[in-house]
Amino acid sequence: MRLFEISEEARSTGVENKHVNGITADSREFSAGNIFVCIKGENFDSHTLAKDMLEKGAAAVITERDLNLKGQIIVPNTRKYYAKLSSAYFGNPTERLKLVAATGTNGKSTIIAMIKHILETAGCKTGSVGTVGYDTAGKMYEAHLTVPYQFELYRLFGEMADNGAEYCVIEASSQALSQNRFADEIFECAIFTNLTQDHLDWHKTMENYYLSKRSLFDMTKSAVVNKDNKYGEKLIKYIKSEKSIPLVTYSANDIADCYAVNIKSSASGVSYWFSSQLEEQSFPLKLSMPGLYNAANSIGAISVCVNLGISIGDAVNALSSFKGVKGRSELIYSGDFTVICDYAHTEDALTKFLSDVKKLTQGRVICVFGAPGERDVMKRPLMGEAVDKQADYIIVTSDNPRFESQESIIEQVIKGIKDTPYDTYTDRRKAIEAALKMAEKGDIIALCGKGHETYQVIGDEYLHFDEREIVLNAVTV
Repeated sequence: MRLFEISEEARSTGVENKHVNGITADSREFSAGNIFVCIKGENFDSHTLAKDMLEKGAAAVITERDLNLKGQIIVPNTRKYYAKLSSAYFGNPTERLKLVAATGTNGKSTIIAMIKHILETAGCKTGSVGTVGYDTAGKMYEAHLTVPYQFELYRLFGEMADNGAEYCVIEASSQALSQNRFADEIFECAIFTNLTQDHLDWHKTMENYYLSKRSLFDMTKSAVVNKDNKYGEKLIKYIKSEKSIPLVTYSANDIADCYAVNIKSSASGVSYWFSSQLEEQSFPLKLSMPGLYNAANSIGAISVCVNLGISIGDAVNALSSFKGVKGRSELIYSGDFTVICDYAHTEDALTKFLSDVKKLTQGRVICVFGAPGERDVMKRPLMGEAVDKQADYIIVTSDNPRFESQESIIEQVIKGIKDTPYDTYTDRRKAIEAALKMAEKGDIIALCGKGHETYQVIGDEYLHFDEREIVLNAVTV
């Protein structure tokens, strides 16, 4: 592929129409023939590498300012242009896909899995991009980012389209939105779940965090918004005043366009009547995932699918066969005691998950959790406080420490623990084994933070670490 085939701007800059074999913004992944995208980050400006990349054989460098280089292409926003180039390189694959996105702090993975299940039950071949993995409607890839960077993202879109997918459902993370990983896309529908403190290491303020999420609703044909939190209410006002797109509100606690009546939760799942003011109908639903928050997730997923043209009855019936999501309220072991794992890694998610677990246990709730390294430091004592209010015994341990001191992370978490007895282990495996040894009949061990992940990030290494294997090996000895 030649440069002029994917870049109209290149034609007017005087750069040579070279062969292009890839696009990257990471100098560590660069090889001759790549287009190198210069990005000014918070801590490093890769414009300083542009000359070196050209000398190493770059087909062109994309810049935001004049560097007086023969192979430069100057654009207003290199991140946006990175997505545009990547899309063109793979033949603009989203022209053959209908995109659906979920954004918010918690619930995204479960909601996109539910939407995918409903669509596939309706006969629509569907791919997905999210924290649990990348499904190209033919092959599954492990995910280390919720949304991969631009070139890999559009490669996945291309594979989905080539595999005959009609839809792609996406967890639209705040980082992906703020870094313009989507190339001027128009989504069929976007859903907002909630917003609680997270990622402030990146966004700095809750308002910035909210605005990054809100930007998705400037790129969608229709919207579904959870009204059960103040940021949902704020987004509803924004859409009604600034956007002329169809809007559906949903709630698990109050009357909305779509809402739940008579919610009942047990260890085996949650049941309720799905009620809609849109069609003035109610449908009974039994979901094989426990918890009020999963009732909310299912209401949101159904609401999205109704916006996509699927009847409420068909969507509700489809979810009756939904088996859940790996690492989301996932039952690992059930015997004299029970072990459940969940991806809960924010104050809000821990509160919701553990409060539901507490209702189900006949004994104690033993919670094993940690806070990730090199991420929002301010949320760590808040996580400790949330677990302190819900658990009967706490084991604080590591959760992807990266290059940060595990001891330091644990010290910050336990600042929020005031009343509940606790222990600490820097080795997460030993923490889980300690919980298993102390568990008695009727207890529930809640493993929080890792969820679907089968690795532990220490330094820059991804080391194999599967909590399911650790638990099952221990209880079958």
